[in-house]
Order: sequence, then structure tokens, then C-alpha cells
Amino acid sequence: MKYIAFLISLIITLVLAVALAISIGQTPPLGRLLDPYHGVWQNTYSEDYSKDNEFKIAGLSAQVEIKYDTNLIPHIFAQNEEDLFRAQGFVTAQHRLWQMEFQTMAAAGRVSEIVGSAALDFDRMQRRKGLGFGAEEGLQYIRETDPETFSLMEAYADGVNQYINSLSYRNLPVEYKILNYRPEPWTVYKTALFLKYMADMLVGDKDLEYTNLRKLIGEELMAELYPDFPEDNDPVIEPNRRWDFTPMPINRPDNIIYPDEEILIDPMPAPEEGVGSNNWAVAGSKTQNGHPILANDPHLNLNLPSLWYIIQLSTPEYSVKGASLPGALGVISGFNENIAWGVTNATRDVRDWYSINFRNEDRTEYLYNDQWINSSLRLEEIKIKGESSFIDSVVYTHYGPVVYDPSFRGESQLKNFALKWTAHLGSNEQSTFLNLNRAKNHEDYLAALETFVAPAQNFVFASKTGDIALKVQGSFPLKWDQQGKYLMDGSDPIYEWHDFIPSEQNPATKNPSRGFVSSANQHSVDPSYPYFVFDDSFEHFRNRRLNSRLSEMSKITVEDMMDLQFDNFYLHASEALPLMLDYLLEDTLILEDGNVRRIVQDLQSWSFHTHPELTAPPIFEMWWKNLEEKVWGKWRKPQVPIVIPNKYQTTKLLTNSPDHEVFDKPNSAVVETARELVRESFEAMLQDYEEWKSREDELTWGNYKRTTIQHLVPNFRSFSVENVSTGGGRGILNATSERHGASWRMVVEMGEQPNAFGIYPGGQSGNPGSRYYTNLIGKWARGEYLDVSLRPQSEERDLLYTVTLKQN
Repeated sequence: MKYIAFLISLIITLVLAVALAISIGQTPPLGRLLDPYHGVWQNTYSEDYSKDNEFKIAGLSAQVEIKYDTNLIPHIFAQNEEDLFRAQGFVTAQHRLWQMEFQTMAAAGRVSEIVGSAALDFDRMQRRKGLGFGAEEGLQYIRETDPETFSLMEAYADGVNQYINSLSYRNLPVEYKILNYRPEPWTVYKTALFLKYMADMLVGDKDLEYTNLRKLIGEELMAELYPDFPEDNDPVIEPNRRWDFTPMPINRPDNIIYPDEEILIDPMPAPEEGVGSNNWAVAGSKTQNGHPILANDPHLNLNLPSLWYIIQLSTPEYSVKGASLPGALGVISGFNENIAWGVTNATRDVRDWYSINFRNEDRTEYLYNDQWINSSLRLEEIKIKGESSFIDSVVYTHYGPVVYDPSFRGESQLKNFALKWTAHLGSNEQSTFLNLNRAKNHEDYLAALETFVAPAQNFVFASKTGDIALKVQGSFPLKWDQQGKYLMDGSDPIYEWHDFIPSEQNPATKNPSRGFVSSANQHSVDPSYPYFVFDDSFEHFRNRRLNSRLSEMSKITVEDMMDLQFDNFYLHASEALPLMLDYLLEDTLILEDGNVRRIVQDLQSWSFHTHPELTAPPIFEMWWKNLEEKVWGKWRKPQVPIVIPNKYQTTKLLTNSPDHEVFDKPNSAVVETARELVRESFEAMLQDYEEWKSREDELTWGNYKRTTIQHLVPNFRSFSVENVSTGGGRGILNATSERHGASWRMVVEMGEQPNAFGIYPGGQSGNPGSRYYTNLIGKWARGEYLDVSLRPQSEERDLLYTVTLKQN
């Protein structure tokens, strides 16, 4: 029945693909596509695991054995690393080839080759951000400084290509057939490019939006509404540290000048507020068994095929297991016999924007330090399916590429804005993960992090010897106080990055007295840290909830850590809603309406948890959105992007300054306060609620947010899973919103033998017809886990089948 259902959904998808040809390019050849022996019908069958398989692979120095468990998790046993990573490339391509190629084509700005001109604007942005340029710089750096890693990357690419070369049309993943193209060879450049894609996914900035807002409200109000540190700062590194280093000197210039005109742009997408990642480790002194426990749950887009792929990689020297990224070598978040590690995004401002003054329209020279210096031109040919190529002229300055100019997203302003970004630097993030995979102790862990530049990450650590640690790692520009918040004058050297903070001075901690380390995308440090630390998207709720729970817990078990990853308590609502109700109920007449009374009672009795079946969370969420619009909507102007204060700062204003000027409406005959806006927003919420009620049978949190795990091609809805019933949301430890959430959950107890559990929302196979495409979603939505402990080569329990790779 599953295959019949899949076939029906596949046909629906095909019909949609043809009907939406304007979005996905030219119609595929239907005769070949529907050929029952070679076309999409072949993809209606799950992989055949009824017998073991044997493949001849060129380049192997010894036989490799791959044992798949009953969840299709491969355990690769090789005699050396070159064979190991050649096998990893082959195995990953078997299950995720289309995803690997599609994501790197997206990073390179090549989606128009697949789907047509609808992706042209996206491709131009990808090229103009310089992801390809950054990958080229990174690959050259690896080739020159780390030939061993480069050689292993070549082995991985060779493994992918040997699988590609074995494919006939019959065996192509279904997306190739529907979109009518074939895979091209994998290269080491694509691995480097994929790692830059991850850097892009995990970075954001609002410099241009802040610039507009500063002009609108002034410096004094900006400082009040956007403070460097929150009132309730609960940083990654425990507060009140004594920093045992002498900081590099940096002084703020006296003659800072900011732009005095509005900037009209179509801004880049940025990470959502309240959606990020969590990781932590607790010392053995706080656990029931006396062993450290490490947890990690990176929150990213929820996509199919899933971003992660669970794998075990074993040689005689080490065995490592955890979540890999299809396209990159090794395990990214995982553990071996000696250590465990995990990552969260260390939100720091590592992208800055510079206004460039070109000498003339050909833009071959620009003003810098009272001189005209040469720019360079990079011609980007963007191939478009069914059409002629588009040639984009991207000018590069010494800062980086000019992203916005009169021809692109600049609303025809005669402005040129260049991007400076650490992802453009030559770097070797791949070696970081390879060395973590091999690491035996804290010293190895620190050494592995030395080559990691971007995206900045909080690396959590635990070892079987009892150590726990956390380091904030990346290349962080040495900036003067407030540098990089706003657009800067590219002609003046005072706005340059002066240096980089030494890696050994990045915030770090080991075995703190409180018995745990943690991060949830909040501020890295408190004000005692001697360098300027800024980002526009620091978290203010998940971190406080996490640290509060870890502080009060004792005799912690693995199950306790699983429950904490799935924690649905909404700290923001617990701080904002009681005050909003107090302001609302100052007018007691409002309760004379029976419907209003029931809604208020529902809110008053809410425990602030966000389980999917509850009815209060969507009421609060609609009320809060209307309140934010009442307070900050007056600042919004068409085509002038700005940033509004976050939920934390807005709640603080409601609490501490209800009569603040920001609550007053312009052009109003009376002076409004927070109380009036709370009541007005409640009335607006009632209208939204009634409208929603008319469309929805069950007015629950799950039906309100409708969590969807979407195929990478949004048009392929039949390959997606919609309205997954699960709790959580933005700013909640279980940060599962409409399209974002825990893309991987892992808990590892580091005893003599690691005891490990993991889950992600999808399945190991990228084939929509496979029973392993979505089989883990239900478990993930319920907060359940797989046992992902290390598997010895001799283990026969729960064995699905075995693959042997032999020398050709």
C-alpha cells in the first residue's frame, strides 16, 4: 500500500511539475519519464535490502565492509582513512546524491540551470555574496597548508564519482527525472563550497537596516532600545570571569560619520528570531552514573531529504559516529570512544558593509584613503534552463564583492555596497571535523578548533575522563566599540578591520564550578570580556530557561537530557502574558462578553507550555504579533527595511516603562501608553482569532504553527510532510516553528563505553519512495530517540544487510 500511495503522490507531483513549468523549467520528456522499466516507476520501489551486496571500487588499498542497521545507518569499517572516506563518499551518494548536488548548486548560484529563470535573482545573490569566491580561497588554502586533508577530500570525491558512474537513467534519483537533468562529477571544490553554504546558512546581519533605523529614531533611542548587553544577561561563558590574557589595543575613532540618507534595498534573508541551537554538557558530579553527559540539538530549516545523515566511520585507530553532512567528510556532531562534541551558532557580527565611491560608471577604480585604487571584475555566467545565459558583472574591492548596486536590489539608487565577511577568507573547517573525529582528549579538541574560521560556533565537549568544556570558535575581527553596526564609509581607512582576535583569546571554559557548560545562541560573554562583542540576533529566552534547569538539576540521567531537549516551556509568554492580562483587565467591562471571558480564562489557566494540543498558545501568539505591530508598525515605510526591537526588549519596556514615548502614536490627539496598545491589540487579536476559527476545526497550537518538513524543491509538496503534530516554537528550548526546528538531537553519556542516542526529522534515504525517507519523523515529533551507540564490526544484532567494497 505504501508504494501505491507513493506512486499516486509521485504522479500528482509530476502533474504539478508540468503545470508549473514556468517555475521549474522545461517539461521533462514524458515518454521516458513514464517508462515503467526506466522512469519514475522504478523510484516507487524502496531499496532492495533482501540480500547483501558487493561492489568493485577502484583506488581501494584493502577491502571495506559496511554494515547497515535496521534504520539504514551505515557502519563503515576500513583499514585506513583514505579507504574510509572513499567509502563514505560512495555510501552517502547512494542515499543522498541529488541532495548533495542540489545544495552545492544552490550555494554556487546555479539553480537557474535546473529550474529556469524563476531562480535568477536567487542565483545572482549567491554569486554576489561571494560564496564561490570564498570556496576557491578556502580550497587553495587547504591545498597549500594541509595536503593530507586535501588528499582525503579527493578520495571522498572519487567515491561519489564512482557511484555516479555506475548509474543508469533507471537508477537516477526521482528529482533528476522530474527536473530532466543528470548529475555531474563531484569535486573537492564542491565540498569546500558546501562548507561555505553552511557558513551562509548560519550568519546574518542587519547593518543596512540598522542604518535606516538610526536615521529615523536617532542615536540616543537606538542605544536605549538596542543595548549591547541585556538586563538579564546569562552568557555562554559563565559571568564574572577573570580573563588571563592581555588584550590587543583598539581605540574608537573620534570622527565617525554615518550615512544621512535612507537606504532602499531588498535585504538578504536572515535567521529567524528565537530559532537557533542548543548544546550543553554536565559534569559527572551532577549525573546519576557519575559520567559526563553531552547534548546537542542544532535548529535549522526542516527539509527533505534531511540535512543530516547518521553514519559510523571506523578504522583500526578510532571509531566515530553521529550526524554527517552529505557533501562533507567525517562526522560534524558526534562522538568517538574518548570524546563527544556538538555545535551551536555563535552569533557574532562577522559581516560588515561598506559604501563604495567609484570614479566613474565603469567602476574600475574606487576611492580609498584619498586615492583612486583599482577594483577587479568577476563575470558570472548564470546558465538558465531553456534560455540564454545571463552575465552578471560583480565588482570586487579589497573589502569584498559589491553585492548591492544600481542593477541589483538597490531600487535603482546610485549606490554601491560591498560586503566584507570572514567566509571569504582562506580557511580549513574540514580539518577541524576530521581532527575532532580522531581526538582523544581536551588538548586534541582545542587543537582541532584552531583551523575553524566560519561560521563561528560554540563547540561543546565532554570526555570519558570526566572533562567538560566549551569554546566559542571562529575568526573574530578586532573592532572598536560599536564598529560594524551600521553601513561604513569604504573610502576611509578608519572603518577597516584592524586585526583578528587571537584564537587563544576567544571565550572558553573548562570544568566550571557550576558543573555544566551550555550555549543557546546567546551573548558569548558578559561586559568583563575586553573586546567589543555584537550581533543583531542574540537569544534571550532559551539560554535562561536552559541554564535555570541545569542549575537546579541533580542526579541527571540520559532521559533527563532528552526531556530537556524537548522542553516546551515558553519563557517569553511567562514574562509577558501576566502583565498584558493585568493591563487588559484594568477595564473590567471587557469580561461582560462571554467569548472574551472564555479566552481570558484560557490564558489565565495556561501553564506556559506549548504542547501541540493546547489552545492558549495560539491566542497569546496572535495577541503578541498584534501588539508588536501596534508598538513598532509606525516606523515601517515601504521599501525602507528596518529592524524592530526584539521580544525581550519589548517586554522589558512593557514592564519597566509603560509610559515610554515609543508607545505614543504619531498624529494622535492623546498620549497613548502601553496599556492602550495592549487593549487595542487584544481587540485586533479577537478578529484574527475569529477568522482563524472559521477556517480551522481544531484551534490548537499544533494546527496554528503547522510544522512542515518541506522538500528542497518547494513545488514538490507530495515529497514533503505537512502539519506535523509537535510542540515548541521560537524562543523555546524545543525551538520547532513552522519551518525550523531541531534538525538533529543527540545525547551522549561518556562512560567507559559511550551510551549514545540521536534522532532527526526525516530518514536516511533521499528517495521519496523508500520506507527510510520519513520513517523517523514520528519519533522525532514525539521526542523519541534511536540508540546510536558505537557498533563493533562483529555485531549481528539488528543487522539489515552488509555491503562489501572490494578492490577493482
